[in-house]
Amino acid sequence: MSARNESRRNEFLEVIAPGPLTSVQDLGRHGWRHLGIARSGALDPELAALANHLVGNRDDAAVLELSLHGPGLRLPRPSRIALLGAAVDARFEGLPLPMARPIELPPGTLKLGGVRNGVRAWLAIAGGFEVEPVLGSRSTDLRGGFGGHLGRALQAGDRLPLGASPSLRIDALRIDAPRIAPWWVDPDFGEDPQLPIRYLPSADPAQAGSAAALARQPWTVAAASNRQGLRLDGAPLPAVGGSGVSEPVAPGTIQLPADGHPIVLLADAQTVGGYARLGHVIAADLPRLAQAPPHARLRFQACDAPAAIAALRHRRERVVRLRLAVASRLPHTR
Repeated sequence: MSARNESRRNEFLEVIAPGPLTSVQDLGRHGWRHLGIARSGALDPELAALANHLVGNRDDAAVLELSLHGPGLRLPRPSRIALLGAAVDARFEGLPLPMARPIELPPGTLKLGGVRNGVRAWLAIAGGFEVEPVLGSRSTDLRGGFGGHLGRALQAGDRLPLGASPSLRIDALRIDAPRIAPWWVDPDFGEDPQLPIRYLPSADPAQAGSAAALARQPWTVAAASNRQGLRLDGAPLPAVGGSGVSEPVAPGTIQLPADGHPIVLLADAQTVGGYARLGHVIAADLPRLAQAPPHARLRFQACDAPAAIAALRHRRERVVRLRLAVASRLPHTR
């Protein structure tokens, strides 16, 4: 490794202001659920991977996931960044920055403000964040208190180690003002946010009535929702007794507690639970729930397995097309 790259590994991104919930995430911690360890990772893994693609990183490089309001950060070196997700008021030394494209910045202060038309966004930086991997992932498990940076959300004064950035052009090392790509990607995957959230109803006859009733009324996102689960407010569904024995659950599982208000499990979900299971939100629609703010109204719609597979195929095809378009614009990143 060159001396320059080695020295760059010792550079740190400084957190000036953390925002309400900013954490280090990657594509998740896989292969450990049999030991009770959550997946964690970005609530929209495909957007996090695409943000990494825009800056020349591997898909699984660590990014920052910000919620409701972003952090203030001090960049120690020239950097390429990209922001994807809900719209963020982003400024570098007071200059407004756009979303969904690569931006090269000199050293300085990056301030990420309020999030609009959604809840979360993901910031990738060339080289990624070289926090220590835990069980094969750099993701923060907020419930378990490990991974990411000290197992918690970022705080003012934190310093995050930056990885080497071989994809950044040599001439970018001499930039003294932001360089903003004139093109951008459209990562909404053609999804209408007003469409219902589709789910596969439980095959258990004991849950059939409540599983069907889920789709008969609108629901409101409860303020108590978090990365573990999206809690829904509305007319309570008929109580359904669980098995009394904890059974496997996963991100997307729809649980029904005794109070009749469903919970859709998200990335930080536990691995087993004793509540009744009404079904499972399909993989193509689960990322939409990451952008549902408190008090948002949601509707659900039952579907079958072929429809779920077709929806996921459509989303993945759109991702591939976006990635090919980005690669044609940034041939130097690969």
